[in-house]
Amino acid sequence: MKSFPIFLTVVLVLRNQSGEQVRLLQDISACLTGLVSDHELVVVDNASTDDSVVALKTLTDQQGLPNLQVYALTKEVDTDTAAWVGLENALGDYVAVLDPLADDILFLPQMLDKAVSGAEVVFASNAQKSPQSLAYRLAYAAFNSLFKRLNGVHLAKEAPQYRLISKRVVNFILQHPQPAMSYRHLPATGGFAQAHLDYSAAPKVLQTKRLGDSIDRGMRLLVSTTRAPMRLVTALSLFGAGANLVYSVYVLAIGLFKADVAPGWVSLSLQQSGMFFLISLVLLVLGEYIVNMVSLSNEGPLYHVGQEFTSARMTRREKLNIEETASHTIIGHVAE
Repeated sequence: MKSFPIFLTVVLVLRNQSGEQVRLLQDISACLTGLVSDHELVVVDNASTDDSVVALKTLTDQQGLPNLQVYALTKEVDTDTAAWVGLENALGDYVAVLDPLADDILFLPQMLDKAVSGAEVVFASNAQKSPQSLAYRLAYAAFNSLFKRLNGVHLAKEAPQYRLISKRVVNFILQHPQPAMSYRHLPATGGFAQAHLDYSAAPKVLQTKRLGDSIDRGMRLLVSTTRAPMRLVTALSLFGAGANLVYSVYVLAIGLFKADVAPGWVSLSLQQSGMFFLISLVLLVLGEYIVNMVSLSNEGPLYHVGQEFTSARMTRREKLNIEETASHTIIGHVAE
């Protein structure tokens, strides 16, 4: 098996897997031994309600697994947020994030091979998925299609959860105000060199995902990564203001050119259209203000230097060397 001269961190998120996690972690540790020059296992326990934390604590003692770091959360969070807990505490040159129950650790060497060849981000997609309900599949497809339209990336195909990213990419995500939320899509949209790999391996455990939690997570991801929902609100406000203005002109035309108008209709209609016109303008201004505030709070730095190279030849240094040699020559002639 090929060995890679890097320090690798593997981040795992587990919840209520006390019966499986010891064997899983032992298998992963055995796979990493000899694969890289140094490694660490970072396990994030996502608020397990069984005795998982006790079992993990036992694995960190003198007779347990080497290079194991455990973070036990006090409340359950979504998978991406839990994974970010491990990422921001990772020490490796590269960080692999995988679901030990669904992703194949044996595919990691192919991902590492792409990474050492120059890819800062390596994504791996498993062709075999756990079966889900029809409602979940429809909602999942609708969300990915909408996210692709708004942000230009299909999360399921172009940014799967099984990934290998460099420390440089982790530092880039850290500069964003909400790294736990941005972590899912930023590696695919940050401009770093990428590699996409496909493999096929049966999941170790069939996992049924909850549609309600997925919808809530998807909505938060959409709101935090795009201004489109708020732009829709401001567009409707602008349309409402314009429609009321047109209606006011229509009411005035009726009042001026039509004789048989009900008493008080013109004044009442103008009053209502004027009021709704002002309300629409207020909503428009508030919407634009919120869009601006959201942009300031969600967007990262204005720029990020992904790589930096410097020429081995500097003409200014060559000129300095020539002047220095000339001065030594003059001093030598004076001394003679």
